[in-house]
This record gives sequence, structure tokens and C-alpha cells, in this order.
Amino acid sequence: QVQLVESGGGSVQAGGSLRLSCAASGFTSDYYNIAWFRQAPGKEREAVACISSLDKRTNYADSVNGRFRISRDNGNNTVHLLMNSLKVEDTAVYTCATGSAYYCPGEPSPIGDRYLETWGRGTLVTVSS
Repeated sequence: QVQLVESGGGSVQAGGSLRLSCAASGFTSDYYNIAWFRQAPGKEREAVACISSLDKRTNYADSVNGRFRISRDNGNNTVHLLMNSLKVEDTAVYTCATGSAYYCPGEPSPIGDRYLETWGRGTLVTVSS
């Protein structure tokens, strides 16, 4: 069964850091482009970052560029999202997703959500002032 499970969410003060993990099972995540999305209460879902499979090309939303870093841990079939200098407006449920035909474009192209077939359940990040 193809599955993604997020972990690492929690509560942190503004300026702090968290590292989210997206663990894949039922498939080898090395061969898939993977993206992180977030959705804050009352707001639309927003693409945060993505990483390609072969060349590990990364792309970030303008709102997190320079503060967040997406990376692969192929040995553990996991993708991480390191979030630094967190702001109150980063508060959201963070979800990772992938698909066999999903494409992670290079910057400055926007991160899309087409062909995302598998989504995790999300992990809540709360940033307080």
C-alpha cells in the first residue's frame, strides 16, 4: 500500500525551528518527485516546497524561500522539511504528497499540484508570538 506519513509538527515560538518528516512506504520515494503543502485555518492550500527525484532540484514558495529547506534521506525513504525562522503566519497543517507523473519545476516556476495521487494526513505546526 502506497502511503505517506508526516511527523515532526508541534508548537514553537516565532523565530524557532522545526523539522518535518515525510516517510514513504509501499514505494521507493527516491524515484518520485515530492512536494510539501500547507493549509492554514480559513485559507486555501498553499504549495511550500518540492524536490525532484533524479537531480534533487528544489523549489520553494516565495513566502518560505531562504527559511525552509527540503531534502531527501534516501536511505530511510524519507523527505524532510527543515523550517527555520518560523513566523506566526507559518501556522498550518503541513502535508506531503507525490505522484508517479508529478513534476517539480525549477525556480522560479510555481510549484503545481497536478498529478498528485498520494497525500499524507498532515502534521500541525503552530507558531506563537
